[in-house]
Amino acid sequence: MTALSDGFGPFDGVFLNSAGDGPLPRSAVAAGHAALSWKISPNRLTEECYDAVVGRLKRALARLINAAADDIILGNSASYGMHLFANGLPLESGDDVLLVDGDFPTTIYAWLPLARRGVEPRLIKPAGAVVTAEEIADHMTPRTRIFCTNWVNSFTGCAADIDAIGALCRDRGVTFILNISQAIGARPLDLATAMVDAVTTCGNKWLCGPYATGFCWLRPGLRESLVYDQAYWVANLGPERLANLRHYELRDDLGAAKYDVFGTANLNNFMPWTESVETLLEAGMAAIAAHDQALVSRLIDGLDDAGYRLLSPRDGAIRSTLVMVSHRRAERNPAIHQALAADRVFVALREGNLRFSPHLYNSNADIDRALEALNAA
Repeated sequence: MTALSDGFGPFDGVFLNSAGDGPLPRSAVAAGHAALSWKISPNRLTEECYDAVVGRLKRALARLINAAADDIILGNSASYGMHLFANGLPLESGDDVLLVDGDFPTTIYAWLPLARRGVEPRLIKPAGAVVTAEEIADHMTPRTRIFCTNWVNSFTGCAADIDAIGALCRDRGVTFILNISQAIGARPLDLATAMVDAVTTCGNKWLCGPYATGFCWLRPGLRESLVYDQAYWVANLGPERLANLRHYELRDDLGAAKYDVFGTANLNNFMPWTESVETLLEAGMAAIAAHDQALVSRLIDGLDDAGYRLLSPRDGAIRSTLVMVSHRRAERNPAIHQALAADRVFVALREGNLRFSPHLYNSNADIDRALEALNAA
């Protein structure tokens, strides 16, 4: 992955926090400058420019998850998709939605207001670091309509077994919704085969895009059941919109485009993000996943076990690209976090623990430098 490492930075030290905010590749920065240049000379901005940017981004995102470009819904965060699901899927008073106690707030909050309609959001508290299909089955009732969770947990670094969970939900007739923000870009996802009904993600973490980017996807049949009323004039008027500005008629053939975030001509964000996603696609998701996991192994193997405890999985399918570490005296973690930053090694502090999240732009030398600083601290 040396060539890709050369396409990022330069970094002001060692950056190991893609789980918080992934960096833009230099090609994405150039695309952002190009987008700004269009606003410097707006005469260069045409309807064809707008539509081409949106189309190219949707095609790239579709390749990322092996879906159809026409089924991609552009958002501005993982929350955008989660709110679309919570407010659009047909739920009735007495239905319940199963959630996981310990998931990131994005995955929880969108469902809580449904209680006002008589829909009950219920939290499963896993016995271990990640919820299992067996635990989910124990909490399902005849009124369970949806199970929603994170693919990778932001606080434990554990990856859910989406194959087992998907099989369970499919067998019980329960819609399976997945927040993929802490996984997509670092591990492959094939929605043509995965038993997942809907996904949502932000674009600024492992997809190395700007903030306020994201997308979601639903199985076409499930999407057609949405009762969420959204009528964006750009979508309804289509490519010839400037010639039809007094045409006030709702279209019924928009498909996923009906639910795109308003302001899809968000060129300053969408042009750089497209470059970022295409950079990942060019490298290949399997190659990126292998590279990232090799860095994770190097980090885990180099930890000073006398001074630190590994809190996330050491190996196996449950392991993700998030490595959670604590000093044996956990109260020292905030000071160690500050010491690492002073030494120009940038990681996250989450729930009092140190979180490392290396990605395609990192090298073995970065991991060794981080271990040196960590063990010295």
